[in-house]
Amino acid sequence: MKKNMGSADRIIRLIIAAVLGFLFYNGTISGTLGIIAVIVAGVFALTSLVSFCPLYPLLGITTCSVKKP
Repeated sequence: MKKNMGSADRIIRLIIAAVLGFLFYNGTISGTLGIIAVIVAGVFALTSLVSFCPLYPLLGITTCSVKKP
């Protein structure tokens, strides 16, 4: 997998994942919406850790700075 996420994108995704996880743990979000929030948080955390979003190539997006030789 080729990296397609920049540092700012990764940090934003990790912050959103942390907030969603906290809201679920705190009980602010519960039920079906809470489960969906935890799944989204997991996907955001995973994609930010591997620096690859599988949706970006389909949309032709890259937030990674490309270094040309």
